[in-house]
This record gives sequence, C-alpha cells and structure tokens, in this order.
Amino acid sequence: MRFCALEWARAAGAVAAILAFSALPVAAAAKDLAIVGATVFDATGAAPRPATVLIRDGRIAAVGPAVKVPRGATVIEAKGQALLPGFFDVHTHWTPGGAPAVTPAIANAYLAAGVTTVNDFHQQPESFAPRREWLGELAAPHVNFVARMSTPGGHGADWADQATTKWVNTPRAARSEVQALVPYKPDMIKAFADGWRYGTAADNTSMDEATLSALVDEAHRNDLKVLTHTVTVDRGKVAARAKVDVIAHSLQDRPVDEETIALMKANGTAYAPTLAVYDPDKSLAPGAPPPADTPARRQSVRKFGYALANVKALHDGGVTIALGTDAGMPGTPHGVSTLREMELLVRAGLTPFEALMAGTANSARVLGQIADRGTIEPGKRADLVLVEGEPWREISDVRRTRMVFVDGKAAYGPGVRPPAANGRTAMAAVPVQALIDDFERADGRSSLDTLRTQDFDGGMDRTVEVAQTIDRPGGGRALSIAARMSDKDEPGAAVVIPLSRGSVRPVDATAFQGLRLEARGDGGPYLVEVVGLQGRWRAEIAAGPEWRTVEVPFSAFTPAPGRQTASGALTGAELIQVVVGGGRPARTAMWLEIDDITFF
Repeated sequence: MRFCALEWARAAGAVAAILAFSALPVAAAAKDLAIVGATVFDATGAAPRPATVLIRDGRIAAVGPAVKVPRGATVIEAKGQALLPGFFDVHTHWTPGGAPAVTPAIANAYLAAGVTTVNDFHQQPESFAPRREWLGELAAPHVNFVARMSTPGGHGADWADQATTKWVNTPRAARSEVQALVPYKPDMIKAFADGWRYGTAADNTSMDEATLSALVDEAHRNDLKVLTHTVTVDRGKVAARAKVDVIAHSLQDRPVDEETIALMKANGTAYAPTLAVYDPDKSLAPGAPPPADTPARRQSVRKFGYALANVKALHDGGVTIALGTDAGMPGTPHGVSTLREMELLVRAGLTPFEALMAGTANSARVLGQIADRGTIEPGKRADLVLVEGEPWREISDVRRTRMVFVDGKAAYGPGVRPPAANGRTAMAAVPVQALIDDFERADGRSSLDTLRTQDFDGGMDRTVEVAQTIDRPGGGRALSIAARMSDKDEPGAAVVIPLSRGSVRPVDATAFQGLRLEARGDGGPYLVEVVGLQGRWRAEIAAGPEWRTVEVPFSAFTPAPGRQTASGALTGAELIQVVVGGGRPARTAMWLEIDDITFF
C-alpha cells in the first residue's frame, strides 16, 4: 500500500535569484518613494495617463501629474513604462506537486510575474498559522489561506484527510464545519460543490443546494467569502442561487443560457474561469504541432471552446470576471500562468483593458479587498507592478516585468536582494522532544500539540477508518485504529502524527537513534513510516493480541516506494511526520492499538 502525503516534497532546485533595485534589501528602512513618469493604469476604469505615484509607509499617498516629490524621497524614473496595480490570482494550489514545488520558490515565481495577492486552496487549516509565520520571513505576495469543504467522496475529498477538507452532506453539518473552521482564521472558504468529473465519471458527489446555501450563509455570517469548484452550467445555477461569491472554474459542459447569466448577476456571483488550467495546448512547446486527434483530445478542445465562449457571454451579460488559474496543477506553473490567463481572457473576447481589470480591481472587489488594494488610489496598499510597453493595448506586455512592489517595498527588479529565506526550501528545523504521543489528551492532539489525522487510500470509494483514544486496562489511554478496506487494489489506513503544527516546520531528531512504540493488533503486518523533507522511509512491524514494545532503529527504515521515496538513509534530520498503519486485502478489516510513541 501507499500512504497519501499531506505536505512537502523536496524541490529539485530554486528559481533563479531575484534581481534587485539599487542593491537594497527588501526590508530596507521605510521612506518616501516616488515613481515618476510612468503611464499609470489605475484600474478605476479611467484611461491610462502619465502620473507620479508617491508611496509612504507602504501606502499610496498621492497620484497625479502634478504630485511634488518630497525632499529625500527615493525616486524611480519610469518614463516609457507602465505602472499597474499588482496582479491577483484567486485560485492557486501551493502544492509539492506543482512547479515550483516549495513555498519560497513559489513566492519568487509570483513576484517575478508581478502577482502580489493570491488565494491558496491547498492547505489544511492546522498549517495556516505556521505558513503565515513562514511567509513573514520571505519576500512574497499576500497569500489568502482558503479552507476547503466538500461532500463525502466528493472532488477535493478524494485525497488527504477530513482536517484538510471538511466533509458535509447536510445544512446542519455545513454550518457546524464552518463554525469549526473560524478559530483557524481562514481568509475564505472553497466549496467543492460540483461532482461532474469532466465527463470521465458519474456525478455521485455534488453538494445539494440546501447544503451549499447553508454553507454560504454561515460563511457570510462570519465575514468569509465563498468560492466554488463549479464546472457545469446546471451546477452554476445552483451556486448562484446559493449566493456563492465566486465560481472559481469554467462552466464547460455546454453554452451558458440566459437563466444562468441572470441568476449570477442578480445574486452577485462572480466568475474566475481558470482558462490556463484547461487550455488543451498548455504543455506544448512554442511552435510544436498539436497532439494527435484522439477522443480525449477532441473532448478537451470541445470543453475549452465552451469555456472560452462562456467567459464572453457572462462578461457581456454583466457578470464580474475575476482572474484565477488553478496554478500548481499539472502544466499550470505558478506565476506565468497568471499572465497567460490574461492572454486567454483576451482570446475569449475581452479587450486587453478588460483583462487587466479582471486581474486587478475586479479580483480585489470579489474577494472583499478593494478597499485595501487592487487600484492605484490614495490610501490603497502600494502593491504595484512596473512593466515595459502598454498592456492595455497589447496584453502580452504583462510579461515584460520591470519591477514589483509589495507594501511599497521593491520585491523584484534590477538589483533587489530578497531575504536569505527566499533561497531556501524550508523553514529552519528545530529540535524535537523524545515523546511524540502518549494519547492522553482528550482533544485529538498529540503530545507535541499537533493534530492527529487519519490517512487512507484516495478516490471516490475510500477505506472507512475510525481512530479514537480508548482506556487501557490498568490505566492510561491508547489509540485504537479500526478500518474496513475499500474495494480496490492496495487499500490501507493509517494515522498521521505531525511533528510540528501543520507539518510545516521540520524538526531535528538526529539526537535519537530510532522510534519506539507499544502496539497490539490482528497480527499485522503494519507499517511505520517517517516522513521528512528528503522523502519517506518505512519499516514493517508485527503486533499480536498482547501488548508489546517495538523498537525500530533509524537504520532499519528503508526508502518507501512511490513518488516521495527517500534518496538516502534516514538520519533524523528535517522530519515532519510519523505515520502508523497498514494495508489489507480489499473488503477486509484491520485493527491496531498503539501507545507511547517516542524517539529513543
């Protein structure tokens, strides 16, 4: 069997070093900054015009042709260049499977593209706080962390655990899970509401309208916007009637009708079509011939034709168009895909001016952030991008990035030095204590104050697992794992114990020689896995009906098969998780009880 990874993979390499302005570090002391002579596209709807933009304390202090530059201000002469609000991407996944693959490199890629605000749809809520801490060490765009909700077996719930994606199937459950998310301070919520698998499987998992409506209502009561995975016209109507804020994919099974347009407009549902992820030619090298004419190719081209036409129809019907890409998915790299999305919006029939509005003010407005950013106006956050050319006439000029500013500081451009953390692949490791989990806490958290999660095979039909603490005869508590295996090849069930909150910061266990635990079970075999930044290692153990102590030296672990296999021996360096579980034949049962997991 193979276990699903919750976090992390080692990047093959970092992006090329960011160039910088005036050889100043990104975090240089704040003082007035004036960008002089640029043609300003302010995203208010006004025509681009030459102007001076004065920045003070990270905010835009003044804009206009007659703005006076204060004595001592830093001046950037930008005549012949275009100054725009920093771009938005309302749909990204900062995933180990993306390109780039690790947080600092992803941040670098967005800054190099002029993208200063993104939504990340990929993280478990436990990781929000440590990821915000990590981003604080980097030159990075502003990242909105979006909590995930789906139906049992639904899209987005077909991998990972119920802490990463909440499963709901009734209005009551939807409200309860939204309330459970609030303490994590999510910036928004994504609902995987459409069970259509792009025509490749039956729709058995769409979220019903009453549940989606309750989810949206409860989110709005807590000042949270809701974006949905919605990809069919009929489910688009459901999303609109539920008052979803943004449909964050293309409706692509058929042309939209007047009813859909009217519902979306009347209920304030915006549209971010993520054309970049659906482009059937996205992975072709420039000048390469199209792929062979297969049924899959024809289906992809047909759906993309609907996607392009529906953007134009919705735009012409008065629906707000925002910009999202689904970057992090295969063939959809971070940063440049945002720029490609603007080009595809123009291909769909929007003007370059309208595409720029989608990537700036429109996106800020639908996310509820327009009062803070998204236009170049006094009082707004000074998130700006300076490019060569006139992108409101030729949209491909968005690729000619010259400089990028986040909160008024130069974050990309000739001579800017980013923080050292931007060149690393992870946060610095911290020493870990010996005791990992004695299962005495009643709140589902480990002795390291991390949230245990269940990890079982993915797909629409998943193994049913119940993991709970139980009393041990003679005192104390242990963890019971019981599972009924799904009907598939190599099913399995396990419990994941993060070694730091959200499995974000790695820990250093090099002071120890291995893992020790107490166990009893149905005989086995069972697997103990250690996950680190260098991959995954595993060891097989056995446990019968009587409690026994099992010690597994690091030297007994071998690289686990699969895409996260480790490249060398387990040393205890840069670890993030311990996983305990096992696999059994399809439709059979497994049970295991464990206690007192420690490093020794």
